[in-house]
Amino acid sequence: MADLPAAVLWDMDGTLVDTEPYWIDTEFELAERYDGTWSREHALALVGNDLMVSARYIRAHMGIDLAAEEIVEALLDGVVSRVERSVPWCAGAREQLVALAEAGVPCALVTMSWRRFVEPILAELPAGTFAAVVTGDQVTRGKPHPEPYLNAAALLGVEPADCLAVEDSATGATSAAAAGCRVLVVPNHVEVPPGPRRAFAASLVGLDLAASWHAALAATDEEPGRATR
Repeated sequence: MADLPAAVLWDMDGTLVDTEPYWIDTEFELAERYDGTWSREHALALVGNDLMVSARYIRAHMGIDLAAEEIVEALLDGVVSRVERSVPWCAGAREQLVALAEAGVPCALVTMSWRRFVEPILAELPAGTFAAVVTGDQVTRGKPHPEPYLNAAALLGVEPADCLAVEDSATGATSAAAAGCRVLVVPNHVEVPPGPRRAFAASLVGLDLAASWHAALAATDEEPGRATR
């Protein structure tokens, strides 16, 4: 237990579930429906963002005449329908959650997706997998602001400095580090540069979380660490 963090705080999209393609497909559908223009580069620029921030970006760059709130609801309609048909788990994700439960390490979900998108994913996991859930519609300021991770640590009753956050985006890693967490970055669809308090791993498959925790602890505000496999 001394080799593990007090809690592990998990991002969802791109970290636990590979839903970024669902979001991207839905964005292109939205552009087609409203005669807008879109690109994969624009889509990847949104990875990890708060949904309202993404909606305002879409309105500006897609060129569609919808309010940000309407864009969010249209996006959610598309991705929820997809995830209800199939949850695309990232390799190794469920195994890591099981291992942490067996070790008695509490987990929180910290996602900028809204609750109605999160529910069908939670339904596929054993009850109590996450002791706390923070979603984008529950916070005032989303990632990269530290509020989501500060809220998650508070809900678990632990100090952020004693937590390991697992992220796949620079936006999320910035949020977690700003909250005082150590960060394990497992890149997926976007490249994540080195940064404060960050250790890196190529995959969750076979990942030694104790080694990752120590690698993250070794990362200073200037020099990132790298998790061992």
